[in-house]
Amino acid sequence: MRAIRSWLILMVPALLSACGGGAQMTPLSEPPKMRQGDSMIVFMRPSSLGGVVAASVFDVTGPETRFVGLVNQGTRYAHPVKPGEYTFMVVGESADFMQATVAAGRTYYALVTPRWGVWTTRFSFKPVRQEQIGSAEFNSWSLATKYVENSPATMSWAAENKSDADSKRTQYWPEWSAKPAHQRGSQTLLSQDGTTGAPR
Repeated sequence: MRAIRSWLILMVPALLSACGGGAQMTPLSEPPKMRQGDSMIVFMRPSSLGGVVAASVFDVTGPETRFVGLVNQGTRYAHPVKPGEYTFMVVGESADFMQATVAAGRTYYALVTPRWGVWTTRFSFKPVRQEQIGSAEFNSWSLATKYVENSPATMSWAAENKSDADSKRTQYWPEWSAKPAHQRGSQTLLSQDGTTGAPR
Protein backbone atom coordinates (compact mmCIF):
# COMPACT_ATOMS: atom_id res chain seq x y z
CA MET A 1 0.00 0.00 0.00
CA ARG A 2 2.85 2.38 0.85
CA ALA A 3 4.46 1.63 -2.53
CA ILE A 4 1.20 2.46 -4.35
CA ARG A 5 0.85 5.71 -2.40
CA SER A 6 4.43 6.69 -3.25
CA TRP A 7 3.83 5.93 -6.93
CA LEU A 8 0.69 8.09 -6.97
CA ILE A 9 2.59 10.97 -5.38
CA LEU A 10 5.23 10.70 -8.10
CA MET A 11 2.52 10.65 -10.78
CA VAL A 12 0.81 13.89 -9.67
CA PRO A 13 3.38 16.30 -11.18
CA ALA A 14 3.25 14.45 -14.51
CA LEU A 15 -0.54 14.63 -14.59
CA LEU A 16 -0.53 18.32 -13.73
CA SER A 17 2.00 19.10 -16.46
CA ALA A 18 -0.05 17.13 -18.99
CA CYS A 19 -3.15 19.24 -18.32
CA GLY A 20 -1.45 22.60 -18.74
CA GLY A 21 -1.06 23.25 -15.01
CA GLY A 22 -4.02 25.67 -15.05
CA ALA A 23 -2.39 28.08 -17.55
CA GLN A 24 -4.98 29.83 -19.71
CA MET A 25 -4.81 31.10 -23.27
CA THR A 26 -6.10 34.62 -24.01
CA PRO A 27 -9.43 34.91 -25.91
CA LEU A 28 -9.45 36.79 -29.24
CA SER A 29 -12.37 38.86 -30.47
CA GLU A 30 -11.70 38.04 -34.14
CA PRO A 31 -9.63 35.60 -36.21
CA PRO A 32 -5.93 36.47 -36.47
CA LYS A 33 -4.61 38.05 -39.67
CA MET A 34 -2.37 36.14 -42.03
CA ARG A 35 0.91 37.72 -43.12
CA GLN A 36 1.55 37.81 -46.85
CA GLY A 37 3.39 34.71 -48.02
CA ASP A 38 2.61 32.77 -44.84
CA SER A 39 0.16 29.97 -44.11
CA MET A 40 -1.98 29.14 -41.06
CA ILE A 41 -2.79 25.88 -39.34
CA VAL A 42 -5.83 26.13 -37.07
CA PHE A 43 -6.00 23.57 -34.27
CA MET A 44 -9.67 23.14 -33.23
CA ARG A 45 -11.12 21.28 -30.24
CA PRO A 46 -14.94 21.21 -30.35
CA SER A 47 -15.33 17.99 -28.34
CA SER A 48 -16.29 18.31 -24.67
CA LEU A 49 -14.62 15.01 -23.73
CA GLY A 50 -11.89 15.59 -21.14
CA GLY A 51 -12.83 19.26 -21.04
CA VAL A 52 -10.71 20.21 -18.02
CA VAL A 53 -7.52 18.84 -19.58
CA ALA A 54 -5.60 21.09 -21.98
CA ALA A 55 -3.97 19.57 -25.05
CA SER A 56 -0.47 20.99 -25.51
CA VAL A 57 0.70 21.28 -29.12
CA PHE A 58 4.34 21.43 -30.22
CA ASP A 59 6.25 21.83 -33.48
CA VAL A 60 8.73 18.96 -33.66
CA THR A 61 9.84 19.46 -37.25
CA GLY A 62 13.46 19.99 -36.25
CA PRO A 63 15.58 18.78 -33.36
CA GLU A 64 14.08 21.36 -30.98
CA THR A 65 10.64 20.79 -29.44
CA ARG A 66 8.91 24.16 -30.00
CA PHE A 67 5.77 25.09 -28.07
CA VAL A 68 2.79 26.08 -30.23
CA GLY A 69 -0.08 26.53 -27.79
CA LEU A 70 -2.63 24.98 -25.45
CA VAL A 71 -5.94 23.85 -26.95
CA ASN A 72 -8.75 23.58 -24.43
CA GLN A 73 -12.27 22.35 -25.05
CA GLY A 74 -14.20 24.97 -27.02
CA THR A 75 -11.12 26.76 -28.40
CA ARG A 76 -9.12 27.00 -31.61
CA TYR A 77 -5.62 28.34 -32.12
CA ALA A 78 -4.28 29.66 -35.44
CA HIS A 79 -0.58 28.92 -35.81
CA PRO A 80 1.31 30.90 -38.49
CA VAL A 81 3.87 28.96 -40.54
CA LYS A 82 6.00 29.44 -43.61
CA PRO A 83 5.20 27.18 -46.60
CA GLY A 84 6.87 23.80 -46.24
CA GLU A 85 6.75 20.48 -44.42
CA TYR A 86 6.11 20.16 -40.70
CA THR A 87 5.58 17.65 -37.92
CA PHE A 88 3.42 18.51 -34.90
CA MET A 89 3.00 16.72 -31.58
CA VAL A 90 0.00 16.85 -29.23
CA VAL A 91 0.53 15.89 -25.60
CA GLY A 92 -1.85 14.74 -22.89
CA GLU A 93 -1.28 11.55 -20.95
CA SER A 94 0.64 10.32 -24.02
CA ALA A 95 1.75 11.97 -27.27
CA ASP A 96 0.61 11.67 -30.88
CA PHE A 97 1.79 13.31 -34.09
CA MET A 98 0.66 14.87 -37.37
CA GLN A 99 2.68 15.73 -40.44
CA ALA A 100 1.73 18.60 -42.75
CA THR A 101 2.72 20.04 -46.11
CA VAL A 102 1.45 23.59 -46.44
CA ALA A 103 1.32 26.06 -49.34
CA ALA A 104 1.56 29.85 -49.14
CA GLY A 105 -1.61 31.83 -48.56
CA ARG A 106 -3.70 28.89 -47.38
CA THR A 107 -5.37 28.13 -44.05
CA TYR A 108 -5.44 24.52 -42.87
CA TYR A 109 -7.52 22.98 -40.09
CA ALA A 110 -6.88 20.05 -37.77
CA LEU A 111 -9.10 18.72 -35.00
CA VAL A 112 -7.55 17.94 -31.63
CA THR A 113 -9.50 14.82 -30.69
CA PRO A 114 -9.61 13.62 -27.04
CA ARG A 115 -10.07 10.08 -25.76
CA TRP A 116 -9.88 8.48 -22.33
CA GLY A 117 -6.48 7.36 -21.08
CA VAL A 118 -5.49 5.47 -17.93
CA TRP A 119 -5.11 8.52 -15.67
CA THR A 120 -6.12 11.50 -17.78
CA THR A 121 -7.06 12.41 -21.35
CA ARG A 122 -5.08 11.40 -24.42
CA PHE A 123 -5.19 13.35 -27.67
CA SER A 124 -4.67 12.83 -31.39
CA PHE A 125 -4.88 15.01 -34.50
CA LYS A 126 -7.49 14.62 -37.21
CA PRO A 127 -6.70 16.65 -40.36
CA VAL A 128 -9.68 18.43 -41.92
CA ARG A 129 -9.79 17.76 -45.64
CA GLN A 130 -10.49 20.48 -48.20
CA GLU A 131 -13.90 19.04 -49.11
CA GLN A 132 -15.01 19.15 -45.47
CA ILE A 133 -14.50 22.90 -45.10
CA GLY A 134 -17.81 24.73 -45.35
CA SER A 135 -19.85 21.60 -44.61
CA ALA A 136 -22.52 21.55 -41.90
CA GLU A 137 -20.18 19.51 -39.70
CA PHE A 138 -17.32 21.99 -40.15
CA ASN A 139 -19.66 24.89 -39.37
CA SER A 140 -20.70 23.15 -36.15
CA TRP A 141 -17.01 22.85 -35.14
CA SER A 142 -16.56 26.56 -35.84
CA LEU A 143 -19.60 27.51 -33.77
CA ALA A 144 -18.35 25.34 -30.89
CA THR A 145 -14.91 26.97 -30.72
CA LYS A 146 -13.48 30.45 -30.12
CA TYR A 147 -10.08 31.77 -31.18
CA VAL A 148 -7.39 32.13 -28.51
CA GLU A 149 -3.74 33.16 -28.40
CA ASN A 150 -0.84 32.48 -26.06
CA SER A 151 -0.59 34.37 -22.79
CA PRO A 152 2.40 34.99 -20.49
CA ALA A 153 1.05 32.14 -18.33
CA THR A 154 1.05 29.59 -21.18
CA MET A 155 4.53 30.62 -22.33
CA SER A 156 5.79 30.29 -18.75
CA TRP A 157 4.12 26.87 -18.44
CA ALA A 158 5.79 25.73 -21.68
CA ALA A 159 9.24 26.77 -20.45
CA GLU A 160 8.74 24.99 -17.13
CA ASN A 161 7.57 21.78 -18.80
CA LYS A 162 9.99 21.60 -21.72
CA SER A 163 11.74 18.51 -20.38
CA ASP A 164 8.41 16.67 -20.10
CA ALA A 165 7.57 17.53 -23.73
CA ASP A 166 11.01 16.35 -24.84
CA SER A 167 10.60 13.04 -23.01
CA LYS A 168 7.12 12.49 -24.48
CA ARG A 169 8.56 13.08 -27.95
CA THR A 170 11.37 10.60 -27.37
CA GLN A 171 9.00 8.00 -25.95
CA TYR A 172 6.18 8.14 -28.50
CA TRP A 173 7.80 9.11 -31.80
CA PRO A 174 9.06 5.55 -32.53
CA GLU A 175 5.52 4.24 -31.95
CA TRP A 176 4.07 6.74 -34.42
CA SER A 177 6.81 6.08 -36.96
CA ALA A 178 6.03 2.35 -36.85
CA LYS A 179 2.40 2.88 -37.86
CA PRO A 180 1.42 1.62 -41.34
CA ALA A 181 1.74 4.18 -44.13
CA HIS A 182 -2.04 4.47 -44.60
CA GLN A 183 -2.51 5.22 -40.92
CA ARG A 184 0.18 7.91 -40.91
CA GLY A 185 -1.40 9.27 -44.10
CA SER A 186 -4.72 9.67 -42.32
CA GLN A 187 -2.88 11.94 -39.83
CA THR A 188 -1.18 14.07 -42.49
CA LEU A 189 -2.35 17.45 -43.80
CA LEU A 190 -1.85 17.68 -47.55
CA SER A 191 -0.94 20.86 -49.45
CA GLN A 192 -4.29 20.80 -51.28
CA ASP A 193 -6.23 20.70 -48.01
CA GLY A 194 -7.35 23.97 -46.50
CA THR A 195 -8.63 27.08 -48.24
CA THR A 196 -7.16 30.19 -49.78
CA GLY A 197 -7.02 33.17 -47.45
CA ALA A 198 -6.98 33.93 -43.73
CA PRO A 199 -8.72 31.87 -41.02
CA ARG A 200 -12.51 32.09 -40.71
